[in-house]
Amino acid sequence: MKNLVIVESPSKSKTIEKYLGSNYKVVASMGHIRDLATTGKFGLGVDVDNNFEPTYIPMKGKKKVISDLKKLVSDADKIYLATDPDREGEAISWHLKDALKINKNYERVTFNEITKDVILESFNAARDIDMNLVKSQETRRILDRIIGFRLSKLMQSKTGGKSAGRVQSVALKLIVDREREIESFNPEEYWTITAKFADFEADLEKYKDKKIELKTESEADEVLNNLLPDFHIVGIEAKEKQKNGVMPFKTSTLQQTAANKLSFPSSKTMRIAQKLYEGIDIGSETVGLITYMRTDSERISPQFAAETFKYIKETYGEKYVGKMKTQKKNDNMQDAHEGIRVTSAYRTPDSMKKHLTNDEYKLYKLIYARSIACLMANAIVKATSISLLNNNYLFKANGSILVFDGYLKIYGEYEQNEDVILPNLEGKTILQSEENCKEQHFTKPPARYTESSLIKELERLGIGRPSTYATIMETIKDRGYVTIEEKKFVPTKIGVETTDKLQEGFSDIVNVKYTANMEKELDEIADNKIDNVKVLREFYDKFEPLVEDAFKHMEKKAAEETGEICPECGSSLVLRNGRYGEFVACSNYPDCKYIKKETPEVEIICDCPNCNGHIIQRKSHKGKIFYGCDNYPKCKTAFWDKPTGEKCPECGESIVENKKGKKYCSSCNKELE
Repeated sequence: MKNLVIVESPSKSKTIEKYLGSNYKVVASMGHIRDLATTGKFGLGVDVDNNFEPTYIPMKGKKKVISDLKKLVSDADKIYLATDPDREGEAISWHLKDALKINKNYERVTFNEITKDVILESFNAARDIDMNLVKSQETRRILDRIIGFRLSKLMQSKTGGKSAGRVQSVALKLIVDREREIESFNPEEYWTITAKFADFEADLEKYKDKKIELKTESEADEVLNNLLPDFHIVGIEAKEKQKNGVMPFKTSTLQQTAANKLSFPSSKTMRIAQKLYEGIDIGSETVGLITYMRTDSERISPQFAAETFKYIKETYGEKYVGKMKTQKKNDNMQDAHEGIRVTSAYRTPDSMKKHLTNDEYKLYKLIYARSIACLMANAIVKATSISLLNNNYLFKANGSILVFDGYLKIYGEYEQNEDVILPNLEGKTILQSEENCKEQHFTKPPARYTESSLIKELERLGIGRPSTYATIMETIKDRGYVTIEEKKFVPTKIGVETTDKLQEGFSDIVNVKYTANMEKELDEIADNKIDNVKVLREFYDKFEPLVEDAFKHMEKKAAEETGEICPECGSSLVLRNGRYGEFVACSNYPDCKYIKKETPEVEIICDCPNCNGHIIQRKSHKGKIFYGCDNYPKCKTAFWDKPTGEKCPECGESIVENKKGKKYCSSCNKELE
């Protein structure tokens, strides 16, 4: 065997081997092969007194993989380490080199997409392992291990929380802080005035050239009483504006858009994107349909741009051809490779649909639309405004019409753009309204975070990396620190208590500024601007004394007694916190493992329309509320929206009501007034 290529995923190996030919054997490491041990001081697997020297051991189930790879390495003339093109991938290549005792005749290969031309080109540009990238990733892993192990053990002993982490805890703090903002928010009353004309409406904006704010109904009534019958047209402005096109996707914007437009959690988005990147059998070949999906770059290769400009011209015409957009550089951006795009403009979603699952198709269609749209011309909007004056009160009406769709030709379904048409009032100087209305409003508290908005905020603050966002979202959910209500994060009691305890002892470390600065230092390690051991030492010497002090002096949260007695041992029953919230258990745990099984009160919604049972509220295994028959599984009647007990006048099936209060037939979808 002449050449051995080691990649991370077996789904890549066959495709790449076919591209390279018979002189290459391509095998997979199945991701990471080893990790830090759990021996030594505090079980960290790191010798904190010897320059934080790590001890690595094979990961569970990887001993055979390592053994098999060693045999293949010994038979190979040359080895290519072709793991993913980011810091984590660089570290995996180094672990492979070290664990497999590869001392010569090796090269590091990276590629951003799995297509034949790119793969062949990447092997012509092979290089050594970048040890600065490896040190950066290794430092991140050691930091996460120290913080995770030490704080998790502390929280378990003081609050009953399951874990704490460097970025996870800051993300949870953002959620808790937002909830407290909402709880302390005092809504303020305000009123608006609208003049309604035959074919448009205008809102009150100013009085005597100053912005007007109406705080009470009496102030609104005063305005209405002061209005005269005639509204004088004092200005009509119409001009065309460019509606700038979109940038290519990066990891954070892909996750946000997929959450908002496809209702995909970030973990699902990344799982599907991984499959699209690694390769899909499209009949004639197996090929990666998108580029690497963990990136904070928005660059597009000139080769892809040239092909796509050609495709746009052929498909939509010359006027739809745009230009390359310039990415705004920020301090937290690695820019190691391209943005997320499709690998060919000619592999349209329709042509790929038969080769994809429904969810794969939805995500591919979104990425395809964005990839083409980012190279299309801007849209053009004709914006119109009408200014009307009535007794020194200035009213304004604004409208816009899409004149040229540009990039919206392909991306329009993902970006709302409704025409608001104002009438042609040229030649008219005075109008009379049909009605002048007042409307009461109240200021609203800040919204709870969704996955999309939390990822956006983490990125804005410079916290975490593209590869970590999905994991952070899943961790805070899995640990029971948050629940999801209407797609928004709501902190649980244990989530709040864990955050408060961490702030009690570690406010200088578990905060946005410190965590963002740590990301900058990791970047500087990657750029060979700062020593990694220095970073670890400065952190540890600050962190460990705080941990020791907290173990000694931080007050342990007392379990609240319920006043009941354990039926098995006679000890008091207390409230405890678990992954799924509070539960009642014996205070004599672990000697007594009694847990009280609660019988929840069941609210009957209505009679079941198909048997003699009752419709009650239930939860799916994923936590989504639905309404089903209490005779299940004998009767499988179920509704996603709440049934009212009424029957449809047309088809006789059940009427249901959605969260917005709209009633409709569960069978024929007829809406009821």
